[in-house]
Amino acid sequence: MTDSAETAPPNDLEAEQAALGAMFLSRDAIAEVAAILAPDDYYRPAHATIHATVTAMHAADLPVDPITVAARLRDVGQLQRVGGATYLHALVQATPSAANSSYYAEIVADVANQRRLIETGTRLIAHSRQGTTDVEQLAAQASAELATIRSADQWPAPIPLGTHASLPLFPVSALTPWIAEHVAAVAEFTQTPPDLAATMALAAVSTAAGGRVNVEIRPGWREQSNLYLVCAMPPASRKSDVFAAMTEPIYEVERQLQDESRACIVEAETAREAALAEAEGLMAKARKPGSDIDRSSLVAEASAAKLLAEEIFVPPRPRLTVSGDITPEPLAQQLAIHRCLAALSPEGDLFDIIAGRYSARPALGVFLQAHKGERLQTDRITREQPSVDKPALTIGITPQPAVLQDLASAPGARDRGLLARFLYALPASNLGYRKIRTTPVPEPITQRYQDGLARLLRTLYALPDPVTVRLTAQADRAVEGLQDKLETSLRPEQPLSHLLDWAGKLVGHTARVALLLHLADRVSSDDWGQPVDEATIARATEITDYYTAHALAVFDLIASDPATDAAQTILGWLRRPKADGTWRTAVKRRDAVAASRRFRTVAQVEPALALLEAHGYLRAEERIRSGRVGQPATTTYRVHPSLQTPEDSADAR
Repeated sequence: MTDSAETAPPNDLEAEQAALGAMFLSRDAIAEVAAILAPDDYYRPAHATIHATVTAMHAADLPVDPITVAARLRDVGQLQRVGGATYLHALVQATPSAANSSYYAEIVADVANQRRLIETGTRLIAHSRQGTTDVEQLAAQASAELATIRSADQWPAPIPLGTHASLPLFPVSALTPWIAEHVAAVAEFTQTPPDLAATMALAAVSTAAGGRVNVEIRPGWREQSNLYLVCAMPPASRKSDVFAAMTEPIYEVERQLQDESRACIVEAETAREAALAEAEGLMAKARKPGSDIDRSSLVAEASAAKLLAEEIFVPPRPRLTVSGDITPEPLAQQLAIHRCLAALSPEGDLFDIIAGRYSARPALGVFLQAHKGERLQTDRITREQPSVDKPALTIGITPQPAVLQDLASAPGARDRGLLARFLYALPASNLGYRKIRTTPVPEPITQRYQDGLARLLRTLYALPDPVTVRLTAQADRAVEGLQDKLETSLRPEQPLSHLLDWAGKLVGHTARVALLLHLADRVSSDDWGQPVDEATIARATEITDYYTAHALAVFDLIASDPATDAAQTILGWLRRPKADGTWRTAVKRRDAVAASRRFRTVAQVEPALALLEAHGYLRAEERIRSGRVGQPATTTYRVHPSLQTPEDSADAR
């Protein structure tokens, strides 16, 4: 039931429509509207969803118009909830002029402030009716809330540490079409986020290519094509159904390869056994007593027969995968035999094993070496094969989020770089919002996916030696641009400053994803050995940008980085009034050092301040250069008004 005109809170739906329509008509209008409005300023939830989608696409430098936005909303299952594609076109028709976008936005902001004022008054009245007689407490609460409303640029409520604003959905359109259509159809049929199917699709392509095809970014810099992928989702999320739909061709091709090789294996085993039997027969004659036996000649013939037997190669039974609960020692043995393998599972047993379920200490070595392709050498592999060059392991698992926390607590998981080797997806659960009756995946879509993946698996499995694919000159420059952008983001106070280990592998991961897209794009032709082009790098960047946003959320969730703990400490300090009873409205970095005795230098608090800024607790107002060479700028942070309220009254709200 909608509110009647008399009872509805203040709103102006025409201004909301005009502001959104202007964003469709002009890229300049997007920046102007976004500077004034946040999604929670809209009265209609559908308008908030459209605004968030438009600004996210604009930030990713994607084209924005009713058609592209409709495609994005369709990918994430939100199109019908906002009124369908026709409503997006209606927004454009409802816009008198894109040049007036800021005026429309200000109208929306004004009525949003009116709603907040009414909500604040209602909360204060309810609080007083509960028997509160502390006038000073009520006044402080009112002042803090009114300060937020008076703010010229609205400051949304902070995002609690350990949670993140709505994370981006997987950019399905960046995938190869025969994969993208299957991902979208499986997600719709199973009513799961497309992130799950898309991540397992990448794992499937990595299973085909990992270790068999490499990408050379520049002379001396090569990356394998295997990925470590994890998509964490809660129970009852239909992970097993999606996992089966995306990996079925792998197991089918593996079974076919084993059937096709059976005769060859039996023939080689028989020849070897015959040669060994001949050698044993000659040795039996040499052991007989008597002086008329030429033992030297018999021993020489037996030795020759044994050497012949050893020269007979018995091919191993083909394998593409290992079980998701394999322990490190058998995994090393299998990599010694097959070199390229995938550990795929809809559960998180592999993480339990890595964390040390069957041993007193975690066994990380094989997982660290098989990601990079470093020489794997251990006396425990096999007597016949003491080491293996360029091992390549693909990991694709869908555990519950709590399993990530268990892995992070394992000794060495962060310090030795294991956590940095994974690409993480943490999609929001849609439990409670799923359709009951859905359309099965159309057979032609399923067939195209199965045929494409099977051809890729067979083509690359048959390669006698690893093949290296290079980049075009334009793609090389695009990668150089990524490196420049990444370098900036690693500076103090920047988004990735507290994830240096993970971010250090980001460009390499982007190159790996680009190679997988390149191979999938050209599976139907025989020109996959051609250089990877710039457009493919751009698509891969869109995908790894998605994984970057999710990695920030995952590392926050598992609290495996020191910045989270430090941020909690500073947050508690900001919530306490100063000795004179006043609140901190602005702080500098050196002020934050006083938050705890554990801090000694400004460098220790910089990652925490960056995290608090990202979560909306702080805003960097000014950065003043000191003028001294090598000395960073002095930054002043405004403190969110919600922190200038006694904690007991904040809890009462």
